Amino acid sequence: MRAKRLFVSLDLPESIADALVRQDPGLKGVRWLSAEQIHLTLAFLGQVEAREEEILRGHLSAIRFHSFFLPLHGLGTFPAKRSPRILWLGVGQGHPHLFQLHKKVIDAALRAGLKPDLRPWHPHITLARCERISEASLRPFLREHEAFDLGMVPITAFALKSSLLTPAGSVYTNEAVVVAS
Repeated sequence: MRAKRLFVSLDLPESIADALVRQDPGLKGVRWLSAEQIHLTLAFLGQVEAREEEILRGHLSAIRFHSFFLPLHGLGTFPAKRSPRILWLGVGQGHPHLFQLHKKVIDAALRAGLKPDLRPWHPHITLARCERISEASLRPFLREHEAFDLGMVPITAFALKSSLLTPAGSVYTNEAVVVAS
């Protein structure tokens, strides 16, 4: 078995993902993600060999967490100024259950001998990837949606996913799912 490009994420209910796809402004230089691509990344793990993945699955399946509600509101870009690369949906400020789950996933990856991305974590849901578009071009859309709020979304599981990069965007496959206790 070959190495897989892996990450751990929270998926949104299908109705929420579909509602987010319908927000696509159709701007040139903004490639909106499909409903199947919309998620919140808890940890990006990169290329993982089959043996490491097996060990990781064991550590992830041992994680215990309770379901919780996550607020979905506010749009923004990374970087915030100049030429944005990412258009995102916010998930509130400092949600304790989300950060606890993130820490547990990172700890599981480290115990499996992996090297997850350990940079400061800024939880968000990527909506679109931007290319050669200015912040000024996106400003009217962001201003129009500054009060964008989808309310509270239940989080009842997280998934280990593989990512296959294609010209049309990434294709994700669930490799394992861990359900809240």
